[in-house]
Amino acid sequence: MSKPKIIVAGIPGDKPSAPEFIETTGLFNPEECDFVSVDTPADMVAMVASQPVTAVLLAGQITTKPETVAALLMGPTILEHFPDGVALLDSRGRVLWANDILESLFDGQKIASADFLTALGTPNWAHPSGDRSLPSTWLDNEASAESGGLVLRMPDDRFLHLQSSPLFCVPPPGLQGMDEKPGNSPEGSVVVVRDVTRTMLEQQKRAAIHQAGQTLADLTPTELADMTVQERIELLKSNIIYYSKDLLKFDVLEIRLLDKQTSRLEPLLAEGMQPEAESRVLFAREENNGVTGYVAATGRSYFCDNTIEDIRFLEGCKGAKSSITVPLLMHTEVIGTFNVESPEPGSFTDIDLQFLQIFAQDVAASLNTLELLVAEKASTAAESVEAIHGAVALPVDQLLNDTVNVMERYIGHDPDVVERLQRILKNARDIKLVIQRVGEKMTPSYAQSQGRATGQTTALKDRSILVVDADDEVRAAAHSLLERQGCIVETARDGNEAISMVKAVKDTSYDAIIADIRLPDMSGYELLVKLQDVIGPVPLILMTGFGYDPGHSIVKARQAGVELVLFKPFRLDQLLETVERCVLNRPAAC
Repeated sequence: MSKPKIIVAGIPGDKPSAPEFIETTGLFNPEECDFVSVDTPADMVAMVASQPVTAVLLAGQITTKPETVAALLMGPTILEHFPDGVALLDSRGRVLWANDILESLFDGQKIASADFLTALGTPNWAHPSGDRSLPSTWLDNEASAESGGLVLRMPDDRFLHLQSSPLFCVPPPGLQGMDEKPGNSPEGSVVVVRDVTRTMLEQQKRAAIHQAGQTLADLTPTELADMTVQERIELLKSNIIYYSKDLLKFDVLEIRLLDKQTSRLEPLLAEGMQPEAESRVLFAREENNGVTGYVAATGRSYFCDNTIEDIRFLEGCKGAKSSITVPLLMHTEVIGTFNVESPEPGSFTDIDLQFLQIFAQDVAASLNTLELLVAEKASTAAESVEAIHGAVALPVDQLLNDTVNVMERYIGHDPDVVERLQRILKNARDIKLVIQRVGEKMTPSYAQSQGRATGQTTALKDRSILVVDADDEVRAAAHSLLERQGCIVETARDGNEAISMVKAVKDTSYDAIIADIRLPDMSGYELLVKLQDVIGPVPLILMTGFGYDPGHSIVKARQAGVELVLFKPFRLDQLLETVERCVLNRPAAC
């Protein structure tokens, strides 16, 4: 690695000991530096322009003449083409020299010999204390360089970043006091000025976008309690459209949500899109599903500057020429896509992409919050319905059993009484059915689809099941477990009740009958034989404890055609699988 090259510029005979001065600054180790002496500003400029230089040490009488220092800094090879505005100020803050870039920032006015702070006008600056006036001592404050400078908002709404660095000089030999250290007395300042308007506006817009995103679905507890899930969905959609147009200036947009089970991208909202584009079926796949499908499949944003040349692009708005599509991510998981389009080619920039990505993060978070709300309401609805149903299920079953029993005795005696009993029977069944349907309506459709995706089977929907067991807990559990799958469940406590129930529904019959092999009045096999006399083939499933089969009921039932047996205790999936096999095998005997 080459040594740091330090130019020592000054009038011959006036130069101090360069290594000694460098050592006092603490910036470099003199023993590791390469010192080069020049006698004139022109020699210094030529050397700086021709080779790498680490530092310049202005020494001797040259530092006592501000105009000489100005001439040094005005070297065209150094500062004239510097990308930022630069000014050299004397110790009183007057401008000794300024490059063309700086004067252009001041609308081309000549600011040489002017007071720098006066030339700035009356800008504001953001200070932690809340004070927005420019401190008059700022240019003399060495902390300016350490603090990163100031950002000023000019009267014309431009933002300028100012960085001031003190300019130290070394007094000639013989003029330094005994206690005075060289380099401690600044004779002026070098000020670097940069126009940061675009950066500041982008920062302000980012903050505004994030703030808007935070309020997308923000509601007070009272508002939340008063709104339905659908109302909150509509509020979220309207807020997304509003902020997309008002803040992001996107007039055409589309959001789709990913169905994890089917990989289908379901439309959530669309603004400015053609009807055929809104109804287009898209999947999260890299090929043949447009840019939206590609983004959903890869989780990567997609910038389309010219749609005519992009083979993935599928037109959304009429005449679209450019688009941006970003994934909606919850942590690292894709939950949907956010697409914006424009009829103009090259309409979007990298900044637009960044803004959309920021907004999409908050949109995804709001959608996740909404999903949790739906799940919470669905859970609450399901628990309420189950509690109500659990309280009335067995009493209604008892009402059914008693009604059927009385009805059997009156058949052939009093038709009017039989008709009344039949109405009681129907109304009793309707009670349970109404509770079940109300529960489905209370549960949002989104949660219902989620329930199906997490294990519910449509094969058991609306299937009629009779459960025969003397144990109240077994009958109650049958209601709870099977009705979650959409089954219509009725129960009986013994074989005779079961036979009466089957006779009462003879025309429609049950899709499955689940019976314990040991009933109070008969065995499971005896029940089978008696039911065969009523309905012929019986869709029967027998239940028993392991190894418990008095009278070889299971063996006899299997010889009679029964194939399905549940051994207690059984898991829910075993119960559902067995019942499903039974109902799908009808009308043949199970």
